[in-house]
Amino acid sequence: MTDVHLRGHLVCRDTDEVALVVQYLGQHIELTCAEPGCISFRVAPTDDPLVWQVQERFHDAGAFKAHQERVAGSDWGRATKGIERRYTIEGL
Repeated sequence: MTDVHLRGHLVCRDTDEVALVVQYLGQHIELTCAEPGCISFRVAPTDDPLVWQVQERFHDAGAFKAHQERVAGSDWGRATKGIERRYTIEGL
């Protein structure tokens, strides 16, 4: 099996989007880290207050797909749906 790595940035347009990230991020990290197949998951602010660095690692494509499906219906997924993502994914 091949690990799946997602790397990139979550790019907010304004402070309202930043507030959504701050509001929902803690629960999002907690739920994601508890998922079967999650090896590591990190979302951290950068020097730019509108940009967050994202790094995810899952055991395999199935675990990554399950994560994506869960997130789509989560509070995080709904609240941050409109925020730009600039990601690359390796291992799929």
